[in-house]
Amino acid sequence: MKRIGVYICHCGTNIAATVDCEELARFAGTLPGVKVARDYRYLCSDPGQDLIKKDIHDLATDRIVVAACSPRMHEVTFRNAVSSEGLNPYFLNIANIREQCSWVHKDREKATEKAKQILRAAVARVLRQEALTPRKVEIKPSALVVGAGIAGIQAALTMANEGMKVSLIERAPYIGGHMAQLDKTFPTLDCASCIFTPKTVEVARNKNIELFVCSEVVEVKGHVG
Repeated sequence: MKRIGVYICHCGTNIAATVDCEELARFAGTLPGVKVARDYRYLCSDPGQDLIKKDIHDLATDRIVVAACSPRMHEVTFRNAVSSEGLNPYFLNIANIREQCSWVHKDREKATEKAKQILRAAVARVLRQEALTPRKVEIKPSALVVGAGIAGIQAALTMANEGMKVSLIERAPYIGGHMAQLDKTFPTLDCASCIFTPKTVEVARNKNIELFVCSEVVEVKGHVG
């Protein structure tokens, strides 16, 4: 039987001003598999993380749902927290009730109801998540750069000069993009051709760069590495 811990972050007033966090915690406690549900002002703080860690240790919670901000902000933070207590980091699920709920609504009652549905889905998902173990795979030191404007040219040269094999693709019959059509560059008003012409020559001479003009990507397949 799974023992889920659910934690609702107020995020100061970012969430709590629109979502009733206490009511959300009460609702979470009624969901299948939930052993404990708590709300806290800042879960990403050390005391907030300690709250989660303590429940893993004392209550043997083995699945964690954090209802807070976007996982892009603090997913790694919470994964590290649960990992420190011996829990697989992939038994953590983040329910985004800030960007996807509180920030886009003004009606507190409706926002709270929406947050409940987001949380319900997160709990259902974490029940089905499986333990994952990161592994290292051999990476082929090569890259594809799509677009041979000045940015693509510079990216290709940077990687090629580090020893990587680079395929540089451009759909036009020439490289340089819009910069090839300019007289001066902002903000220095330097001669555009004086900047990009040496780089195009460098692309042509670099043995690590294979240039394709009049070309487009028609398919992408394979896997990481």
